[in-house]
Amino acid sequence: MPFLELETSLPAAQLPQGLAGKLCSVAAAILNKPEETVSVTVKSDLPMVVSSSAAPCAQLLVSSIAVVGTAEQNRGHSAKFFEFLTKELGLDADRILIRFYPLEPWQIGKKGTVMTFL
Repeated sequence: MPFLELETSLPAAQLPQGLAGKLCSVAAAILNKPEETVSVTVKSDLPMVVSSSAAPCAQLLVSSIAVVGTAEQNRGHSAKFFEFLTKELGLDADRILIRFYPLEPWQIGKKGTVMTFL
């Protein structure tokens, strides 16, 4: 059950149409998870600074069970997410950061319980 949160200083009008849906599909493929289990949030127009610069930038937070827990996994995921984000957002790779957080099933609530019991 992956969760993706894309934050960017780019104005909403500059984001590609359907970006959240595209990111959902790409994340499902990259993380090898069913698309219907992926949750995506996109926040734009944020005041942000990356590497001491307020030039347009973005940060992606990727949280999931079992697929973002090692350096080897995340190295591959990072390359694919960067390929997508640089193309879709029109930003150079040095203006994008990605944070990976592994989750445990007991940390995700769903249907009045936690994933451990589903």
